Amino acid sequence: MRGPAADLPITLLEVGILAGGVAILDEVSLTINSGAPTVLIGPNGAGKTTLLRAAMGLIPATRGRITWGGKETPDQTRLAIMFQRPVMLRRSTAGNIFYALAAANVPRAVRHDRASDLLKLVGLSALAHRPARRLSGGEQQRLALARALARAPTVLFLDEPTASLDPYATKAIEDLVHSITKLGVKVVLSTHDLGQAKRLAGDIVLLHRGRLIETGPAAEFFEQPRSEEAKKFIAGELLV
Repeated sequence: MRGPAADLPITLLEVGILAGGVAILDEVSLTINSGAPTVLIGPNGAGKTTLLRAAMGLIPATRGRITWGGKETPDQTRLAIMFQRPVMLRRSTAGNIFYALAAANVPRAVRHDRASDLLKLVGLSALAHRPARRLSGGEQQRLALARALARAPTVLFLDEPTASLDPYATKAIEDLVHSITKLGVKVVLSTHDLGQAKRLAGDIVLLHRGRLIETGPAAEFFEQPRSEEAKKFIAGELLV
């Protein structure tokens, strides 16, 4: 992995993003620092995916300002994102990783070793030659993680990485998040699973209807939520 991320913190200052005249994000101010994973939670339509894409630099702010380590433009070679339903290329498991390494301009001479390291990291070495589209859902998610890591990012964004996975596959992804964090990569992920948020988060960001409701250290958020929305969400009540 790379050294300390020069593009952290990622700072959003009164960021608004409109789509068809509708506010998807509404005056969101947030700082994403290095360290343990930042976990975005909130009901469907809260703005989690939009916030991830904006923090990645894929969506421009309609209003407000986003900076990466104080810079107005992110270094896209240092950021990676894994979407909720990644597409598998019509190649082998290893072939998918080789493609990602080539796209990241990794020198050809080191691609084999890098691919081997990534396959080992995600536990897919034994499936290196299997067609990626014949992998199970959990295996495909782990392969998608390996592809995202092919560019050796300092910040990795994960959009609902365990949606629709069974408990075994979910644990495998969560174990990988812990391993990736230990490598010095900042992970920012969204989830609907409060149990997962408790297991992974260093800090929590609660969104609702495009607005930032509450943010802070995970332990404090779950033990002493400050907002009524947070109390209801933790209790399993619907936010309307």
